[in-house]
Amino acid sequence: MAAKRATKAKRPAGLGDRIVDAAVLMAEAEGWESVRLRRVAGRLGISLSDVNARYRDLDAVADGWFARANAAMIAPRGRRFAALAPRERLRDLMQSWFDALAPHRRVGAQMLAAKLYPAHPHHWVPLIFTLSRTVQWLRDAAGLDARGRRRQFEEVGLSALFLATLAVWANDCTPGQERTRKFLDSRLSEADRAMGRLWPARDEDAS
Repeated sequence: MAAKRATKAKRPAGLGDRIVDAAVLMAEAEGWESVRLRRVAGRLGISLSDVNARYRDLDAVADGWFARANAAMIAPRGRRFAALAPRERLRDLMQSWFDALAPHRRVGAQMLAAKLYPAHPHHWVPLIFTLSRTVQWLRDAAGLDARGRRRQFEEVGLSALFLATLAVWANDCTPGQERTRKFLDSRLSEADRAMGRLWPARDEDAS
């Protein structure tokens, strides 16, 4: 089993991952707005057609990078995680999302700004669906199985919390993203108390 894990760890990254990595490194040096896919292709020694076969445009490359955060968020965590309170599970999962992108946080903020650029309305609607999918994965990974009105409250609340934390994270220059961690922990505590008032423990399974 150990040999299999070692083999997997040494496996070269696929071309899609290499394209994302090259684009992010270029953005670190020059800014996301300066990244051009033809230059990414040149850096990797491939053709622009090779890039197009995997990503329709630069925005899709950004989506590929953010997808890594989703993968980190839903990665297996074991029995200790399952034993945590729901608020702690949510905190762990959401912080994993932000930690996964932390090494290139500045580039991530630039990607988000590009998606929200007024001249790019075709990016706005997909963002809504992307947020919705992320929240659904978050709820599932955290083991939140509420139905009815409680589920609706959870979805709306988690969406708002994720966006608010994202805004803090995008400008967080503190060591270890300490400001983001404190903000997330504080808001989750407030949300937990609010949900406790709306749905006392005896009504947890009510819809």
